[in-house]
Amino acid sequence: MTDSMELNRRSWDERAPLHAESVDYEVEQFIAHPQHLSAVVRFDVPRLGDIRGLRTVHLQCHIGTDTLSLARLGAEVCGLDYSSQSLAQARRLAERCGAKIDFVESDVYAADQVLTPGSFDMVYTGIGALCWLPSIEPWARTVAALLKPGGRLFLREGHPMLLAVNEDYQDRLVIEYPYFERQAPLVWGSDQTYVETATPLFHTVTHEWNHGLGEVITALLGHGLQITALVEHDSIPWEALPGQMSKNAQGEWALDKERWRLPLSYTLQAMKRG
Repeated sequence: MTDSMELNRRSWDERAPLHAESVDYEVEQFIAHPQHLSAVVRFDVPRLGDIRGLRTVHLQCHIGTDTLSLARLGAEVCGLDYSSQSLAQARRLAERCGAKIDFVESDVYAADQVLTPGSFDMVYTGIGALCWLPSIEPWARTVAALLKPGGRLFLREGHPMLLAVNEDYQDRLVIEYPYFERQAPLVWGSDQTYVETATPLFHTVTHEWNHGLGEVITALLGHGLQITALVEHDSIPWEALPGQMSKNAQGEWALDKERWRLPLSYTLQAMKRG
């Protein structure tokens, strides 16, 4: 694990209990309502289709709300994350909901060393995950290694064009950050996480990387996957550009003006060739 990833892991360990306590992650709704799904998974139900019985691994699962949602749709799912505290919250949520889900602690790049290679019908990666990885190529290698021939990757992610925009401007779109992957990370510092909480963070510095859409596709193609679907969306689950967005009927955030200017997220599917 690189120094940057270890730095980020400590931040996620600290954030995990704060996220589990936050209304944003809807933990109590999951417990009270057995059919409840995360907004992220619910958005992509039409594209996921029937996943009943599919052996699925959710990479970078965090506190497991999307993982649990996949299980509620009928998948035989396990979650993988490198944050022990995130997994502690994920296991607690699954137990309180009576769901049988295995959670495995590992760096995503080493997932095929702790899970059986070639044994999964689906690899799922939810939104807000890839920006924490220094390089997209070893991620694509891991995805290919985990999938059975004919298995599919299902990825929803923030669009790299959005991630290149400086959110500090509230009256225009200003591209200021890298679109393409760079070795040097973007270094951020804040004592707040992205959910509402009164508790400040001790680990305030995080490192992130952008990965261009072409870089993601090329990496997957290079490891034997065939792109089967790609949809770019004009919405995203959080207020990515404060002051310029409103929440829509689906619970997603979209630009108030001229939504056609900027893709905000995308859903990509790919199949491992036989």
